Amino acid sequence: MVQIDIKDTNNAIKGSMRLSELVFANEASEALVHEAVVAYLANQRQGTHMTKTRGLVSGGGRKPYKQKSTGRARAGSSRSPLWRKGGTIFGPQPRDYSISMPKQARRTALCKALTMKLNDGQIVVLESLSVSKPNTKEIVKVVANLGLSDQNIYLVIADTDQNILLSSRNLPNVDVIRVADLNAYHVAACDSLVFTADAMKLLAGEEEAA
Repeated sequence: MVQIDIKDTNNAIKGSMRLSELVFANEASEALVHEAVVAYLANQRQGTHMTKTRGLVSGGGRKPYKQKSTGRARAGSSRSPLWRKGGTIFGPQPRDYSISMPKQARRTALCKALTMKLNDGQIVVLESLSVSKPNTKEIVKVVANLGLSDQNIYLVIADTDQNILLSSRNLPNVDVIRVADLNAYHVAACDSLVFTADAMKLLAGEEEAA
């Protein structure tokens, strides 16, 4: 049985929660997590970078000078890659960098990443987290109380909360994410994960349903 303490925003223990063994009792697999992280980062690339080849550079429609008797090398276009303002040879062209990974593999990678994070003591569960209005100081206080001020953390919440989002967006070491959007990259990229109790229950429910 896997359990974790539930804390309040002052870091006082308020109880404990039983965690889903499907999510938090997996055999570690750095290779699978690495594969998921690489796929996620590759899928973020737009692939819109492009240089112009000689066929795309404007101008150069006529022969710059006659073929013979000039003492110069033969040239058919002033947009040759050999010329100034000419095209680019083998330059980057738009392409799709995406890497396909099966849904089950992505889910398994997330569970293994969460298991490793839990084993390292880098997961915190809060009884609740709410702010009545956007207030960065409130989030700073919570993070400081948890002893995570010097770490990069993800606040994992059950559903979108504009007050929490607005309160956290100016903090360079704090990101907010819905539990439904969590993946292996987010788990691997941060030092610690701070779940709300509702988010943790939702995570367990989604994985068991899957």
